[in-house]
Amino acid sequence: MGRLSNKVAVITGSATGIGAATAQVFAREGATVLCADVDLEKAEETVREVTNNGGTAEAYQVDVSKEEDITRFADQVKEKYGKVDVLFNNAGIDEEGGKVHEYPTELFDQIIAVDLRGTFLTSKYLIPLMLADGGSIINTSSMSGRAADLDRSGYNAAKGGITNFTKAMAIDYAREGIRVNSIAPGTIETPLVDTLAGTKDEEEGQQFREAQKWVTPMGRLGKPEEIADVALFLASDESSYVTGEDIAVDGGIMAYTWPGKMLIDHKWKETTD
Repeated sequence: MGRLSNKVAVITGSATGIGAATAQVFAREGATVLCADVDLEKAEETVREVTNNGGTAEAYQVDVSKEEDITRFADQVKEKYGKVDVLFNNAGIDEEGGKVHEYPTELFDQIIAVDLRGTFLTSKYLIPLMLADGGSIINTSSMSGRAADLDRSGYNAAKGGITNFTKAMAIDYAREGIRVNSIAPGTIETPLVDTLAGTKDEEEGQQFREAQKWVTPMGRLGKPEEIADVALFLASDESSYVTGEDIAVDGGIMAYTWPGKMLIDHKWKETTD
């Protein structure tokens, strides 16, 4: 307890999933958590859950793809707190778009705008509030930024960009005392997965989860809290000599080259049960 005492932590995409779970963890460790999300109502739900558990949090409506939203938010934070100690650039969207020649330009632009440009804009306007005392920036990349997915080139491009953008920022600000790292989640049980693949109660969603279970060495999907715990490590002084890293939290998916024997070994599949 208290690893983030007296810290001001900003979390984008904090309405649900990884962002909401991280808000709980950061608040539990003593941070004042500023929950920024395009969905203000759900962000306020996150804040209520945090405060009900004894933490401190506030909700802000922010569309990270809009520069005017970010500058307004940065001004609000500067006026009220004068600093940011931790920035978790977590906001992101994903959607299949087909092969590249079929991929809708507007969808590609939207994913890049939220996932990659949003990470840039939020960092650009909140870093000035970190320069005096240093701090930690954490970006949500993805295993999809390390390898590719069928029909999701926009998401792959955005997350791959975040991975290298993280390294660029780490170099830029290392001597200002700002550490910059990213977390590359695997398939995590979140509302985004429900939207993309179907819920646990839907046949399509059940088939997706079964496939993910056997192709993941640990035999299950991840939990938002498991990402939040890694974010806490990166936000705290425990990672004081860690910067420029992209940490995979994927149950081992990126550890192998191709499924190989996993495709035909029924014993492997059965162990997920």
